[in-house]
Amino acid sequence: MKQLIECVPNFSEGRDMTVIKQITDVIESVEGIKLLDVDPGKATNRTVVTFVGTPSEVIEAAFLAVKKASEVIDMSKHHGEHPRFGAADVCPLIPISNISMEETVKFAQKLAERIGNELEIPVYCYEFAATEEKRKNLANCRAGEYEGLPKKLIDPDWKPDFGPAQFTAKVAKSGATAVSARNFLVAYNVNLNTTSVRKANSIAFDVRENGRVKTEGNKINGKPIIDENGNQVRIPGTLKKVKAIGWFIEEYGIAQISMNLTDITVTPVHTAYEEVKKSAESRGIRVSGSELVGLIPLQSVLDAGKFYLKMQNRSTGISDAEIIKIAVKSLGLDELKPFIPEERIIEYVLENKQNKPLINLKLNEFADLTGSEAPAPGGGSIAAYMGALGAALGTMVANLSSHKRAWDDKWELYSDWADKGAHYYKALLNMVDEDTQAFNKIMEAFKLPKNNDEEKEVRNRAVQEATKYAIEVPFKIMELAHGSMEILKAMAEIGLKASVSDAGVGTLAAKAAVHGAFMNVKINMSGLDDKIFAEKMLKKGNDIFEKTIAAEKEILEIVEQKIILP
Repeated sequence: MKQLIECVPNFSEGRDMTVIKQITDVIESVEGIKLLDVDPGKATNRTVVTFVGTPSEVIEAAFLAVKKASEVIDMSKHHGEHPRFGAADVCPLIPISNISMEETVKFAQKLAERIGNELEIPVYCYEFAATEEKRKNLANCRAGEYEGLPKKLIDPDWKPDFGPAQFTAKVAKSGATAVSARNFLVAYNVNLNTTSVRKANSIAFDVRENGRVKTEGNKINGKPIIDENGNQVRIPGTLKKVKAIGWFIEEYGIAQISMNLTDITVTPVHTAYEEVKKSAESRGIRVSGSELVGLIPLQSVLDAGKFYLKMQNRSTGISDAEIIKIAVKSLGLDELKPFIPEERIIEYVLENKQNKPLINLKLNEFADLTGSEAPAPGGGSIAAYMGALGAALGTMVANLSSHKRAWDDKWELYSDWADKGAHYYKALLNMVDEDTQAFNKIMEAFKLPKNNDEEKEVRNRAVQEATKYAIEVPFKIMELAHGSMEILKAMAEIGLKASVSDAGVGTLAAKAAVHGAFMNVKINMSGLDDKIFAEKMLKKGNDIFEKTIAAEKEILEIVEQKIILP
C-alpha cells in the first residue's frame, strides 16, 4: 500500500482569490496530488490549503506552492489578524497512511532544505522536525512576526535552519517559512457574543495549555513573578495540547477564540467547545457557535455527536449521518456558514465513490442491476446486503427500546446494544462492494497474457491470490452476520415486545447471509491450489454455519413465544 502524507500550508493572502488560485494551480499541476480544501479568511488575510499525496508528490507540490507564494505575495504590504512572518507562513506535513512520523520528519527536513537553498527563503523547522527544543513551538519560531524578522535573522540563537540569515530584499518580500512534521491538527474557532478582544483573550488564557503569566496579587497589570531561573511563572490553562488566542473578526462582527487542537485524542473538539463555553459564561459572555478551518477527521465529529447524544440520554447506535447532524447543531458549526460534511470531513473528501458503486445505488437500481445480465453483484454481495439489513433490524429494535418512556433508566443499556448492531451493519454494507471487487479481481487475473512460461506463471499466481481473496471476503461476511445474531437474540429477549417480529426477521436475514456467504466460500475453493488453506477455511466455515443454525432456532423460538395471536 502506498504511503500518504497530508500537507496543510498557510498562505498570507485571504482576500485576493486570483492570487490564491495561482498557488493552488501549481499544487494541482503535480500528478497524483489531490487538493482537498481551500479555506480563505478575509479578516485574517490568510488561506489554509489542504492537499494529499505520496511523499515525493507532496514535497514537489509544497515546494512549487512556496515558490509561487513568494512571487505573488509581498509581505512588506501584508496586514491581517493572524500571527505571520512569511508569504508561505507555515508548511506542515502530516503522516496519513502507511508512513511513520520519523519518516515524515525526514521528508519535512528535505523540503525545508530545498526551500532554503533553492528559493533563498529563511526556514525554521518546528514540532517533530525541530532541530532543538525551543524550536518545537511554532509560537517561538514566529515570535516577533514579519516585522521582527530583520532583528531575528541576525540573532545567533535564531539563525534559520536553512536559507539566508539576513533580511535581504528578496526576504523582505517573501518573509520566512516554518516547516514541520506534526500530528493531525484541528484549527478550530469558537464564536462569542462580544466584540471585546480583551475579554476573548482572557477566555483564551483560561483554556490554553500555556495559560497566562502569573503576576503579583494576580492583577491584570501587576508585575510578572519570576522563578529562580529568571523565567516568568505561568498559570496553566485547563486544556492540554491546545493553543489559543482571542481576536475580532470584522467579517462576522464578533470576537472568537482561535484554537489549534494539536492532539485531538487528548483534547477533542467538543471538550474544547464546552471548556470555552464554561469560561465565557463565568465572564458573562455567551458562546454562539464555532467554525472549523480546514478539515477534520470523521471520528472527531462522531465523538462529538455521541457526546451530545449521551448528554440527552439518547442512543448513539444510529447512522453516521445522524450523529454528524447532532454534532454540527450542538457545536454550532453552521452558524457562520453552512457545514457540508462532504467538504469538511477528511475521509469523505478522500472517499472515491467509484470504490463503492453498489452501495451508492438506489434500492431499485441495485435490484435491477442484480437482475440484469451483469455477473456482479452476485450471491456474495447479496448475502452481505441481507446481513446488513438483518443487523440493522436488531439495531432498530435497540434504538426503539432506548426511547421507550417507561425505560428511561435503561437507555444506556439499549444504546450499547445499538452501537454493537451499528458496527455490524456498517461493516456488512462495506462488504457488498468488497465481494464484487473480489470477483472482479479474479476476472482481471484471468485476462492476463499467457503467451510464454513466465507470463503463465505470473497469471497463475495472480489467479491464485485473487481466488484466496474471493474466499476470505465471503468468509468475513459469515463472521459478521453470525456476530450480529448476538444483538438480535438480546433484542428478542429484552427488547421492545412490539418489535420482537423485527428481531425475528433480522435473524432470518442473518442466517441467510451466513448460508449464502458459505456457498460462495465453497464454490471458490474449487479453483484453489492451496488445499491446506481450503481445508482450514472449510472447517472454520462449517463451525460458523452450525452455530448460526443453532442460534437461529433459539432466537426464533423466543420470538414465536412472544408473538400473541388473536
